[in-house]
Amino acid sequence: MQETFGIAAFRSRQQVMRFESALRHAGIRSQVISTPRDVSIGCGLSVQFDLSDKARVFDVYRQTRPSNLIGFYQVTRDNHARPQIQAMI
Repeated sequence: MQETFGIAAFRSRQQVMRFESALRHAGIRSQVISTPRDVSIGCGLSVQFDLSDKARVFDVYRQTRPSNLIGFYQVTRDNHARPQIQAMI
């Protein structure tokens, strides 16, 4: 089974929590997850979101401008295979 989603990776746990809260406030489903190993820089946590919400997530980012953003990534997982990570911006 293949799973694909987006993440926003930050250098600060505080920024992860603030951005996730801003997304929820905007009505965007999101959750805090452990950052995939391939995006190993940062605080170890990221905000996960559905790719169908990507444009809205970017709008919230532009409105809130959280500091310490490492980047936005698309993550694709296949069962037990290592996740494929691709930068979005």
